[in-house]
Amino acid sequence: RMRKIVKDFLTRNNYNVIEAENGEVAVQKYKKNKIDIVFLDLVMPVKDGITTATELKEYDSDVYMIVVSSVGTQQSIKKALSAGVKDFVQKPIDKTQLMRIVDAFLDGRN
Repeated sequence: RMRKIVKDFLTRNNYNVIEAENGEVAVQKYKKNKIDIVFLDLVMPVKDGITTATELKEYDSDVYMIVVSSVGTQQSIKKALSAGVKDFVQKPIDKTQLMRIVDAFLDGRN
């Protein structure tokens, strides 16, 4: 399961990870916690990734979102980018690529 792989990898690299089992919970947790990067899938229960991204962007225009998905058509990638997603990563994710994304975000903040 990709969510567990990402969580375990980031946790081993000393990052705090907050998980959400669906898009609705992701929005709720984002509003209650200080979250630096949001990883979304396009296909999620309750609320899909595009809807979740749109709601998060409306709540916080500075939210930093990355889509990790195996169903990335050109149209869905365009929708995600329009919703405020910064990058799209194809599943299965490469751990080196994941660290590049996290490092690029951190470098951009400093």
